[in-house]
Amino acid sequence: MMTTDKRQPGAWPAIGYEAHPWVRTGDEVASRRALLQARGDYHAAVPRFIAAVPVGLAAETIALADDASQELARFDAEAGTIAAPFASILLRSESASSSEVENLTSSAKQVALAEIGESRSGNARLVVANVNAMKAAIALSDRLDEESILAMHDALLRDTAPEYVGHWRDQQVWIGGGSISPHAATFVPPHQDRVPDLMADVVSFARRTDVPVLAQAAIAHAQFETIHPFPDGNGRTGRALLQGMLRHGRLTRNVTVPVSAGFLRDTDGYFSALTEYRAGRPDPIVIAVAEASFAAVQNGRALVGDIQAAAKRWDSQIIARSDSSVHLVKQHLLRQPVVNTKTVAAELEISEVAAQSAIDRLVDAEVLTKISAGRRNRIWQAPEILAALDAFGARARRRRG
Repeated sequence: MMTTDKRQPGAWPAIGYEAHPWVRTGDEVASRRALLQARGDYHAAVPRFIAAVPVGLAAETIALADDASQELARFDAEAGTIAAPFASILLRSESASSSEVENLTSSAKQVALAEIGESRSGNARLVVANVNAMKAAIALSDRLDEESILAMHDALLRDTAPEYVGHWRDQQVWIGGGSISPHAATFVPPHQDRVPDLMADVVSFARRTDVPVLAQAAIAHAQFETIHPFPDGNGRTGRALLQGMLRHGRLTRNVTVPVSAGFLRDTDGYFSALTEYRAGRPDPIVIAVAEASFAAVQNGRALVGDIQAAAKRWDSQIIARSDSSVHLVKQHLLRQPVVNTKTVAAELEISEVAAQSAIDRLVDAEVLTKISAGRRNRIWQAPEILAALDAFGARARRRRG
């Protein structure tokens, strides 16, 4: 039975709970205490529908969100006017940061290797999958609906967990408390039967035009994470949805501002804000997204500055005809700092001979260094770009104190 709704009139709706029977498989391997605990009913969350609920936030929260929105729009405009592939750089940075929120860490070098199919790091391949999910979120931002969210999730997990993609979950999931039952979980999302209607509702909320964009994106993200519509990948897909909503609301138009890098500054605060949201207090998650946006803009500007400085040094080190392939490869390195001859030739639509000639010029100028031995399957890296990306990650992880 659902618990009584004690919400005050005009307040944001807190989740309720309802009991469900738990049937053990008989194959569980656990302590006697855990097995005894995994008996009887468990209680799953019942999120309220929010599509038509008035959004009432504190004046200070609204002002903070407005200030953050202005900073996001300003940085987006700045990065969008620079003649360099910063959209790709920032999107990769957002994807890596979003993955790191889930403790999936990888160096910039390993991620770049994974992008050309040369990394043995499982985490790096997962970050690249998250890049694809972010790309899907941006590409589908004009039509935010259930299908577009499923497409984001598909881009994230189609290679590693294809059994989970293309549909909402058909099983109960839970967070924390062990693997054999939800009885001791930190949070139990709604029963799977409720997911389709709840996802239709959150999409309806995301389409509203009477809520400021940043606050709307933050609340939709929190509602999505509360529903937890998939068996895996909810956090990364939910942050991709947040980026899609910022683009849908035209707060960003040119680049993916790495808001997840801002969450890394205070992951405990971010998760606490999601918990507060479930208790009927939406202000903390709006504040968390706003504060993350300020941190993302500051860190993003430093990254853009580092990349620009490297590109300027390269231009001063290399003198070549304006139609030389070396200029194309220089630009390519800004968004893909680890390369081989085949990927350069394919990406830039030049011959492998021209690609190798340009790579050799860049090696001579100490822009590129070789990172593989032998003459076959040779791979080169742009150390300055990798250092800039790793520095971005280090700044994101630096706690304020």
